[in-house]
Parts: sequence; C-alpha cells; structure tokens
Amino acid sequence: MKLKISSKKVLLTAGLVLAVASQQGHAAGFAIIEDSASGMGNAFAGAAAVGEDASTIWFNPAAMTHVGKHQVMTAIHAIDPSAEYTDKGSFINPAFTGGTPAPGSLTGKNDDGGELGIVPNLFYMKPLGPDVYFGLGINAPFGLTTEYDDDWVGRYHAIKSELKTVNINPSFAWKLGSKFSIGVGLNLQYVDVELSNAIDSGATCLGIANMAGSAALQAACVGAGLTPNQQARDSKVVIEGDDWSYGFNFGFLYEASPMTRAGFSYRSAIEHGLKGDADFTLDPGLSGIIASLSPSPFSLFLQDSAVHAGVELPAQASISLAHSINPTVELLLDATWTDWSTFKELRIDFDNPVQPDGVTEENWEDNWRFSFGANIRPNPKLVVRAGVAVDYTPIPSPQFRTPRIPGNDRVWASLGAGYDITPNVHADLGYAHLFISDTDIDHASSSGTLRGTYEADVNIFSAGLTLTF
Repeated sequence: MKLKISSKKVLLTAGLVLAVASQQGHAAGFAIIEDSASGMGNAFAGAAAVGEDASTIWFNPAAMTHVGKHQVMTAIHAIDPSAEYTDKGSFINPAFTGGTPAPGSLTGKNDDGGELGIVPNLFYMKPLGPDVYFGLGINAPFGLTTEYDDDWVGRYHAIKSELKTVNINPSFAWKLGSKFSIGVGLNLQYVDVELSNAIDSGATCLGIANMAGSAALQAACVGAGLTPNQQARDSKVVIEGDDWSYGFNFGFLYEASPMTRAGFSYRSAIEHGLKGDADFTLDPGLSGIIASLSPSPFSLFLQDSAVHAGVELPAQASISLAHSINPTVELLLDATWTDWSTFKELRIDFDNPVQPDGVTEENWEDNWRFSFGANIRPNPKLVVRAGVAVDYTPIPSPQFRTPRIPGNDRVWASLGAGYDITPNVHADLGYAHLFISDTDIDHASSSGTLRGTYEADVNIFSAGLTLTF
C-alpha cells in the first residue's frame, strides 16, 4: 500500500523526525587542564608563572626562560569520573500524551555515564641561545567521554558522547632584559567526535502521521506496534566527524625578584568545521513505513548521510603569581577565564536534502577557575605539593544541561610530590579529587523531557618523568 502525503506536509514532518534523531547530537567543549603531573599536585595554581618544567610550553611559553634547560617531560593522567543519574519524572513529549506532561512516562533504568579516560602529554624544550628557547608540546586540551546503556531512561537524549583532541604546539620564548620574557606559539589541532542516541520509533512514526494529518498512516503505525517509548523497537543514530584546524597562543613572564614571578597567558579560540557521517539503524517497521512514502523524496528520511558541523573550542586566558616566602615554601595563585559564551548553539547539516539542520540551543556562559597552592621543599631533592581550586560551570541552568555533559561547579583538592632520582632525572606524582555539586537536569527535546539529578565526582591520578640534558 502506498500512502500519499503532500511534499509540503512531509517537509514539516522532517523537522519533527530529525529533531528526534539529531537535536541532541552536539559536540560540546570540555576543557582538559591535566597537562602536567607537577601541576596536578597543586591544582594547577600558578601555572602561568611557576615555570617548573617543560610543561610550561602549554601553560605559558614565556616561562621557558625561567626553566632555562634542555628538557623532555612526559606525563600520563587517569581521569576517573562518576556521574550517577537518578530519574525524577522524565516524560514523553506531551504531543504524544494528549497535550499534557505525564511524569514518569519516559521509562528506562538509571545509569552512570562516567567513563575512565587516559590522557598523555609530551613536552620538549631546548635553548637556542643565551636568551632564546624553542619548545614543542603535544597534548589533549579538550576531551569528553560519557556512555550509557542502550536501555537507560535518557537514551533518546544521549548514549555515547566522545570528543578527542590532539594539539601540536611549537613555541618560542625570548628573554628581554633581566626581568621580562615573552613567548608565542602555533597550535595545530585535530578533533574527532562520536555522538549517538536512540530514536523513539513509535513517537517518530506517529509524529509523521500527526504532522501529515493522515489517519491511514497513524493506523499503520499502531498496526505495526509503533507507539511511543517502546524500548524493544528503538532505532539509533551514530554521528561521527573530524577536522584539523589551527590557532595561536602567547604569554608574558615578569620576574620582579628571585622570589616573585607573575605570568599571563592567552590561547585563541579554534574553529573547527567537522565533516563526517550519520549512520541510522532503524526498526524494521519504521523503515518500512518510511519507505512507503515513495515516490516522494521524503522516503529518504533517516537514511545514512554525510554531515557537517561547526564547533568553536574556546579562547582561554590565565594570570598567575608565584612567590617564595622563604627558600623552602613557595605560594601559588591562578585565575583562568574560558570564553564559553561563544557556544550558543550547535548546528548539524545533513547532505541528505530532505533532512533539515539539527540545531541544539546551548547558551553557555563564560566561566572562571580560581586556584591556590603551595610547593614545599624539605630538602633539595624533594618537593611536596598541595592545592585547592574552585571551577565554575559554564552551563547556565538545568534546562541547558544535557546528559552528554552533566557538569556543575566543582572544588579541587590536590596533593603531589616530585623527587630527583638523579641530577638529570626527576619524577612527579599527583592526585586530585573533584567534589561536584549535585546536578539537576531538566532538558527538553522533541522526544521528551529528561528530568532528574546527577551525583558526581572525579578522581585524577598523574605520573610524570622529566629528563634534563
């Protein structure tokens, strides 16, 4: 049986169906500060001023002049987050329940989306002359992995979200006189994104019928058992894309005295134009009903397609202070601003002409991170570190929070130590526990509203080795 539906009505239907498939499909920025095992021990306080090892290439290239040595530094960080979700009345889109919300109508189990992440970095610096230094950093400045089971209550909002970056950062530093240094760098950055979510096959089918005003199509949906929130009939979409792009960074270091240093660093935003593919796995009944729209071009609905998406990873600026109150104790301060307010929306373009853009409204805000720490040197070979930090979320409200990034304000508590194994080999260990406020989510989409609370925390373990030549 061929179901006749006008092209105009199917075009309207496309907006509903693709919202189910892709409105949640966004690559949100998540900054990774874990770029130094030594810095981990004091919650990265004073990072733009301390100039302790070659990792300063990332935090402030100007401080290479304070390190003043030929070094290789490598570190690895294990980031172990927990994000336990408890549902509090999530519901299907009221359009499918008589026009009023029905709390609890979106069924499924609670889940923990936290996934262990391993983040490596490598830094190399070398003096080129008495007052000129070259550095090269390779690290991962942004990253995210959350993954839920296919049958969790928020499956229509997110299943897997993975953002991976690699940043290659050649840098130079110059010492201008006895107190002032400058540094500049180029950033070549690779981004790879994978996003997936389930599609409510029944809601999608009935949405087509309602928008088309077709009683025959509605009866076909019901006859095929396609009613909302039937987990066994879920469809799925996986969106993948990647891109290379570039940006710049610079920094200043002022050494007011042998005991006091102040630093400033800035990293530009980097705009990425991701290209990739959307792969749909459809319930056979839904697939057959969509195919029945032929010969209309909208029978191509929810078919595999090339995709394009733009994402801007934000600019950052830091100001830091390092002050030694005596030869044993050094105090560290830092304030870091991130320009998340540029993240207003994420738009996904499908090459399939019948599928309109998928648009997710974000409306993030700029955020600040403040940290305080200390380095204590009980003897020339050993340094003991401690630090605290307060890191504010850029997500403005529960309505703009999604299960892909269920972030909230966090407080860092860090400890660490460094030890000179030989005059040319130095080892660092660091640990941080992040206390995260309980996080409400009240995120609406075309499939329904996810309403609940996350209980989250993060443990981070770091280890590094520095070789001096």
